[in-house]
Amino acid sequence: MGRLQAGPNSTARWKEAGGGFLSSGWFHANQTLLLGIVLAITGNFLISISLNLQKYSHVRLARLANQKPVYRSKLWWCGIILMGIGEMGNFAAYGFAAAMLVAPLGSMTVLGSALFSVLFQKENMSSEDVLGGTLTIAGTFLLVTFAPHVGHEPTARQIQSYLVSWQFVIYVILGIITFCILLYFYKRRDVKHVAVLLAMAALLASPTIISAKAVATMVLVSVKGNMQLTYPIFYLMSIIMVLSCVFQVKFLNQAEKLYGATVMIPINYVFFTISAIMTGAIVYQEFQGVSLLSGFMFLFGCLLSFVGVFLITQNRGKEHLTSFYIDYGHIPGLTTRGKIQPDSNNLSYGSLLNEGESVKTQR
Repeated sequence: MGRLQAGPNSTARWKEAGGGFLSSGWFHANQTLLLGIVLAITGNFLISISLNLQKYSHVRLARLANQKPVYRSKLWWCGIILMGIGEMGNFAAYGFAAAMLVAPLGSMTVLGSALFSVLFQKENMSSEDVLGGTLTIAGTFLLVTFAPHVGHEPTARQIQSYLVSWQFVIYVILGIITFCILLYFYKRRDVKHVAVLLAMAALLASPTIISAKAVATMVLVSVKGNMQLTYPIFYLMSIIMVLSCVFQVKFLNQAEKLYGATVMIPINYVFFTISAIMTGAIVYQEFQGVSLLSGFMFLFGCLLSFVGVFLITQNRGKEHLTSFYIDYGHIPGLTTRGKIQPDSNNLSYGSLLNEGESVKTQR
């Protein structure tokens, strides 16, 4: 009886390597995939630490009587350095794992940020946090287990062939048309709905993912001895990666300014992940050879991560007031003459004055 022959992306290939899932044979057959997963998860956790350090540095500086610029804070610079290292880890992960796997693992940033804020900033943990974290971890497990396995690193010539295929051409044309329609409503009709802004950011994320995957893979192949950095496609992809990132950040900042991080983060995570899955499936054909069950479980893992991120971010956005009035702090050159708010034992506390009452102003 012959051995079972399966595609490079199927679960049968892993079992054929010896022992099945999580066995020594599975680890041996998927070393490259596991390295990409470790790089992505580690990078996202470093980014979550960075965000908490930057937040803590802003809060600490705001409490000081003598304000100073945030860039003079060593803690803030530590956060910036960690963010740079984390982003480098995410970038390197594209060279080892499928693009449609690296993008969903961004949920580790949200999970890690919530975890570190509870541990180090003493924020409260609610039942929504626990449920969201559980769903995110379960979704990540399914993503890692049923992720498409990239059996080879495409060279510069293979990437060029991907970029001239009919699938890619149709994908780009539809993306450009959709982006132009959304941009028309955004600029001419003044439609600034969060879905419009983040949809444009997701469309710009598509060339970012394409170019990041291409650049990271060509660098990896060059390190292994097959020089790819002499091809013009490497520099073209590098320029596209930088430009698309810049314009993508513009729309993300606009969405956060108008709607806040609580609304922006989960929707952007969903849109970005969908963009990455479509990019990996159409451009790099990462679903090729994947069984129907593996594909379904991978998408189900994405769904669990979506719900988990939504629950975590919604709870993080709730602000609980701990005092009855706002402390404006000390204003240099001015002295405090009285309280803006009335005493809490006054019957008119929290209400407006009658029309017959006058307000004396002091200069």
